[in-house]
Amino acid sequence: MAKQASHYVCQSCGAVAPKWSGRCESCGAWNAIIEEPPASAAPGGLGRGGRGNRAQKLEFHALDGPAESLPRRTTGIAELDRVCGSGLVAGSAVLIGGDPGIGKSTLLLQAAAGLAGTGAAAGGGTACTYISGEESVDQLRLRANRLGLADAKVRLASATSVRDIAASLDGEAAAGVVIADSIQTLYVDSLDSAPGTVAQVRASAQELIRLAKTRGFTLFLVGHVTKEGVLAGPRVLEHMVDTVLYFEGERGHQFRILRAVKNRFGPTDEIGVFEMTDAGLIEVANPSALFLAERRGAASGVTVFAGIEGTRPLLVEIQALVSASPLATPRRAVVGWDSGRLAMVLAVLEARCGLILAGKDIYLNVVGGLKVSEPAADLAVASALVSAASGTPVPEDIVIFGEIGLSGEVRSVGQTDTRLKEAAKLGFARALVPSQRGRKSADSADGLKVDEIDHLQEMIGRLSGE
Repeated sequence: MAKQASHYVCQSCGAVAPKWSGRCESCGAWNAIIEEPPASAAPGGLGRGGRGNRAQKLEFHALDGPAESLPRRTTGIAELDRVCGSGLVAGSAVLIGGDPGIGKSTLLLQAAAGLAGTGAAAGGGTACTYISGEESVDQLRLRANRLGLADAKVRLASATSVRDIAASLDGEAAAGVVIADSIQTLYVDSLDSAPGTVAQVRASAQELIRLAKTRGFTLFLVGHVTKEGVLAGPRVLEHMVDTVLYFEGERGHQFRILRAVKNRFGPTDEIGVFEMTDAGLIEVANPSALFLAERRGAASGVTVFAGIEGTRPLLVEIQALVSASPLATPRRAVVGWDSGRLAMVLAVLEARCGLILAGKDIYLNVVGGLKVSEPAADLAVASALVSAASGTPVPEDIVIFGEIGLSGEVRSVGQTDTRLKEAAKLGFARALVPSQRGRKSADSADGLKVDEIDHLQEMIGRLSGE
């Protein structure tokens, strides 16, 4: 019998190659292909010569049948509960990723302590187990002492073998929440590949998720991220879990953003805002006021954008700087926004409004470490660029939002009323918004004067006072 040859698997996308190469043809990653031994036995088919198990017919149900509401466990951290969809669902699997040192382990330890102490006064809380493959039990205790959580009834363990973890959890009937930190350190002893490979990550996650569905506890999986900011390992891992959370922010900045990109039991694109302190992560109930707390008076190139993150309105300051460039190719530096979208806005300003910025260095920054992705920020970015180029400050009491088309038209965006109410609550007096075509035009909203425009040229006229 011929010996089965080894195969080569990309550790970024999971593609299988017949031989080793420096670059993966599927995802383009360099030095990501690793040789893995063949499986001990090929999976069997469904033919007559199988194990002899008789197939059972499925029972189909109508779509309009009764549906039971899913009970949820609250962690005591309102921002985390918001992102997860008003709490944790029993039997669900949550994958959370982020840069090293961003605060993933700190957040999960605080959540476990909150769950364990939720019903302490009433006679009991949720049984929480924290399993770390990167830190020892003593290191976890040191973190808990630093956070003031030493009295929380959280069970700790340091293990990397999935067989040992499954055997320990299978006998715990009262397990409510289990945290595995991280999935890249766990391994299944039936595979010969090293921990962190595609096969190990996939098999380890599958075993833990199967156990969570069977026993009914909520499973948290901590995942590493690549230098591009995406979760490391196979993409199939994100399809296996019920919820995928990204923990964003800069390590030198105190703000942290927890963003949901997938949630089977709640809304997607929801965010939670935290502030990193010596006592751990503190939730921010009103992020708009926090992001605008350090405004330093009227300055050119500064404007306030009224955005929407998930179901929450969020006001954030956008700064732009335009300066003469000594280089043949001017610089375009962007922090917190899409660089391709900035190039489009600059092209529209030059072609449709006559604003020449070709020989200028342009720097754009979203204050607070927040990453803005919605097209509604186009008009605010354009106003900041016009203000920076002309040296005329944007009025402090105005908020701006709207999408810009290639012909210079300003297009309407969703949830206009929600944005205006948030701006009025924070004391703004005016708003520069797209024209509400086909809808009732409001001259004011909650004391906020609304100024509607149809073209980008009108925005330049409004800001210059013409």
